[in-house]
Amino acid sequence: MISRTIFTDILIMAFLVSLQFFVLNRIVIFGKYTPVLYPVFVMFYPFFRNKFQFLALSFLIGLVMDTFMNTGGINAFATTLIAYFRTLIFRTSTDTSTDFFSFQSLQWSQFLLFLLSSIFLHQLLVQYIEFFKFSRIFEILLNVLVTTGISFIFIIIYALIFKIKQKV
Repeated sequence: MISRTIFTDILIMAFLVSLQFFVLNRIVIFGKYTPVLYPVFVMFYPFFRNKFQFLALSFLIGLVMDTFMNTGGINAFATTLIAYFRTLIFRTSTDTSTDFFSFQSLQWSQFLLFLLSSIFLHQLLVQYIEFFKFSRIFEILLNVLVTTGISFIFIIIYALIFKIKQKV
């Protein structure tokens, strides 16, 4: 039997994938940059929940995005890796040394640094695997920086709409 928490997680994933695929993928900024919002599932997933379930759901949301976008596993890899290193990213970007993590206890600057670090790492993985040529490093970095900036704005709007910092 599926518990309510897993059902809620699947609904959130379905919402984010639908929003990404049907709305955000149709927004093209400067002729080639698309905002990315679906990784917020990984970033805002509660820290106290089952880690294996979290990794499986992170892989699943990436795999669903890969299926819709025909990207061959790039998003699944990136979201799973971000999920795996999320605690390290959180500790590094927020200077937190305790075992209890909470978004409510963070200052806005720490919260924003965590978001920016997570988005940047996700986009670096996606862009580098997509291009997969070291000779195009400057093009990759430009794509990563611009997409990170655009996605950061959309994720902040999402966090403000759903009051993530107060709830999680």
